Amino acid sequence: MTEGFHHRPTLKQQNKKFKSKHATKSSLKEAAKGRVAKASPKAGLGLSPSTQLRLNRRNNAKQSQSKKREALASATRVFSGVDGAPRIVAVIPLSEDVVGRDAVELLAGSLDVSAEDCPQHGIWRMRAERFKTSLQFTNVPYKNFYATLDACKVADYVVFVLSTTVEVDTWGDTLLRTLQAQGLPEVITLVAPNPSLDHKTRPGILKSLLSFIQYFVPTQPRVFDLYAASDRLNALRSLAEGKPADVRWREDRSWMLGETTEWENGTLKVTGVVRGTPLSANRLIHIPNFGDYQIAKIYSLPSTRHQRSGQGSMDLEPTLAAEPDPDEADSLVSSNDPDDLGNEQTWPTEDEMNADFLAQGEVIPDAPKGTTPKAVRRVPKGTSDYQAAWIIDDDDDEGEAQDGEAEAEGREVVGQEEEEEMQDIAMDDEMEVENRKEVTFQDLDAEEEERQLSSWRNRDREEQDDLAFPDEIDTPQDVPACTRFQRYRGLRSFRTSPWDPYENLPRDYARIFQFEDFKRTERNVRRRAAEEVGTVEPGTRVVLHLKDVPQEAASGGSVPLFSLMQHEHKTTILNFTVQRNTEYGGSVRSKDPLVLCVGPRRLSVNPIYSQHTRGGGKGMNNVHKFEKYLRHATTSVATVYGPVHFGNQPCVLLKETLDPEAPQLVAMGNFLTSDTTRIISKRIILTGHPFKVHKKSATIRYMFFNSDDIQYFKPIQLHTKYGRSGHIKESLGTHGYFKAYFDGPITQMDTVCMSLYKRVFPKWSQLWRPTPLRELSAGTASLGASDGYAMAMEE
Repeated sequence: MTEGFHHRPTLKQQNKKFKSKHATKSSLKEAAKGRVAKASPKAGLGLSPSTQLRLNRRNNAKQSQSKKREALASATRVFSGVDGAPRIVAVIPLSEDVVGRDAVELLAGSLDVSAEDCPQHGIWRMRAERFKTSLQFTNVPYKNFYATLDACKVADYVVFVLSTTVEVDTWGDTLLRTLQAQGLPEVITLVAPNPSLDHKTRPGILKSLLSFIQYFVPTQPRVFDLYAASDRLNALRSLAEGKPADVRWREDRSWMLGETTEWENGTLKVTGVVRGTPLSANRLIHIPNFGDYQIAKIYSLPSTRHQRSGQGSMDLEPTLAAEPDPDEADSLVSSNDPDDLGNEQTWPTEDEMNADFLAQGEVIPDAPKGTTPKAVRRVPKGTSDYQAAWIIDDDDDEGEAQDGEAEAEGREVVGQEEEEEMQDIAMDDEMEVENRKEVTFQDLDAEEEERQLSSWRNRDREEQDDLAFPDEIDTPQDVPACTRFQRYRGLRSFRTSPWDPYENLPRDYARIFQFEDFKRTERNVRRRAAEEVGTVEPGTRVVLHLKDVPQEAASGGSVPLFSLMQHEHKTTILNFTVQRNTEYGGSVRSKDPLVLCVGPRRLSVNPIYSQHTRGGGKGMNNVHKFEKYLRHATTSVATVYGPVHFGNQPCVLLKETLDPEAPQLVAMGNFLTSDTTRIISKRIILTGHPFKVHKKSATIRYMFFNSDDIQYFKPIQLHTKYGRSGHIKESLGTHGYFKAYFDGPITQMDTVCMSLYKRVFPKWSQLWRPTPLRELSAGTASLGASDGYAMAMEE
C-alpha cells in the first residue's frame, strides 16, 4: 500500500484579502469580541446589535431635529404673539416701471387684507392673522440709493421687485453689488405681474430672472410671480413663517426702526420696537447722516393686550423703562485736544521784536542802502550791462549733454579755462525780473493751454507710468535733492530695519485715541455689555428720547437707529482690507475723496492704500509699503481716521458723481484692525545712468546735479535693476557725477537706483451728509455736539 501524495504547505495558495471600505457584519462581531454593549431601552427585548444601532441613529436624528426646532422657535419668539415685534420687510424696486406699493397691495390681497392706506413711500403695518404675526413693509422709492441702504440695514427681509419688460440698469447693478458687500438679510424676489405674457414665454423669462438674481444672491431658490395667486400666497408665507437670516455686523448691537418721530426743544422722540440685543440707556445712538447722540430716557409703551382690555387711561401711559447712569453713560467726546503750546519752541515774530525795542526806547533800523545782494550773472569779459540783460542762461543739462563723452578730469580743466574768460555782473532787480518775464514766459492760446492741461491731468497716463516704472521720479534740477527729499530716509532693509512708530507724528495723531490691546478691549466691552443690568429687552415697544438732535432729523419720517458699543464714538486709526470692484474702470488714487460705508455709519474719507502683508500680520517691523493707486486683482489695506468699530464689519467705498443718488462702487472689503503703530511708508526711487563702466566700478550721472547732494546721500545703499548692490565712493566734478562700487560687474544697459522712504498719513475724515443737508449746514461754524469727529482738518 503506497502513501498518498501531498503538496508542501509552502505551496498552498493564499488569495489576496478583499479591500473594502464597508465592514461586514461578521467583521463587526469579530471586532466587538469582549466588549460590553451600551445600555439601550430595547436591550432587554433581545434585539440584535444591528437593530440597536439603527435605533440609536433614529434617536440622534430626533434629538438633532428637536434642537433645530428649539433654535427656530427661539429666533422667531420675538415675532410671536399679539404683542410680538413685526417683521420688517424692505421693498426695493429695481426697475423704473415697478412700484413697490403695488407689490405690497398684491401680497396683502392674498390674505384678503385691504391696502388702501398703504403709502407710496414709507411704512405700512399689516396684521397676518392666518400666520399669527405682523409684517411692517417699508416702501423705498426707485433710485434712492442711500435710503435703500439704510432700509436694508434694519430689515429682516429684503424684497426685490423685478420687471418682465425692463432690464436692470447700471444703477440697479451698483445697488445690488453694494448691498451684497454690505450684508443682506433673507431675500425674497418678486416679479411684477404682466398679463400680456403667454404661458409659453413666461417660464423662460422667470428662469432668466432667477439666473440674474442668483448672481448676487446665490442662495435664492426661486422667484415668485405676482401674476399667479399661488405664488403671491407662497411669497407671503415665506415672509411670515421663515426665520430671518443673521447679518454679521448687527449680531452684537441693538437697532430700531423709528415708526413715528417728534421733535421738541432739541429732544427727538422716536417710537419703535427694540431689535437685536438688549438696549442700554448708557450707550450712544447713531442716526445715519446726522451722527451720534445721547439717550435722555427710554419709555415703554403698554401692550396691545392692555389696550384691548379697556383699562384706565392712567394705566395706558408710557412707563419709564430705563435712563442713563451719569457715572456710566458714554460721553460725546470723540477726539483729544492737543496741547499746541506745550513743549514748543517758536521764533519771535516781528511784532514781538518791535515791542521789545519800543519798550527799551529803540527802533529797529532799516538795512543800509546797497547792502542787499543783487542777482549775479556770469558773462564773457567785456560785456556791458545792457548786453548782459539780453543773454539767456544756459541750462545745466545742455552743458552735460555736450560734455557727456569727456572724462571728469577734463571737465574740471575746461571749467577753469571758462572761469578765466568770464566775469560776474550784478543785475538790477527790475532788469532781472523784466528779463526773466520776457525770456521764460510764453503766453499760449486757449486751445493749446487746454490741451496741455488735459495732458498734464491725464490720470490714466500717470497710472500707466506708475505701473511700468513703480515709484521712480526725476531728481529736480532747480532744488537741491537734500532739500526736496529732506523728509525721506534710507533703509538697509525695508522688511527688518527698525522704525520708531512715535517719531515725527502729525498733529492729528494727538487728537486720536490709541488702544494698548485692541482685541482685549473689544472682549472686555462685549463682556460688560452682556453683564449690564437695567436694559430694555428686544421686542419691547418703546419711545426713545434723544438729546440735542437737530430738527432736520425728524423731517424724514421713519428713522433707523443703531446702538453703539462702548468706545465706538472715539476717533482712531481704521485699517480695512479692500478689493477693487471689477466693474469700475476709473482710476483710484490714494487720498481721493470717497464715501466709506461701514456698519451703520457713512463717512467722507480720503483713504491711503498700502500693501497687505501675507497672512495679515505685522511683519518684522510693522512697516508696509504705500501704494499710489488701488489696482485690480489685489488686496490692499485702506487707512483712514474714523470712529472705532468692533467686530469684522464689512465696508464699502463709493465715489460720488454729479447725480447724488447714483454713486459708483469703487471697492469693498472688511475691517482689519485699529493699529495706530502701523507704519505706511512711501517709497521713491532716484535713478541714474552708468556713464562709464569698468568691471565693478562705474561713473554715474543724472541721479544728482551737485556735489553737496552726493555727500548728503552717500551713506545710502545703491542697487540696480539687474540685482547688483553697491555704494557711492566719491564725487566727480561739480555737475553731480559720482563714482560707485558694486558687488559685481555691471553694464551700461543697467540702471542704478536709490530707494528713499517716508511715512505718510491719511487726511482727517468727517461725517458724510447728503446734498440737501450739506447745503443747509453750509456756513455754520459747528455741526452739533455729536459731530466732534466731523470737523475736518484740511491739509
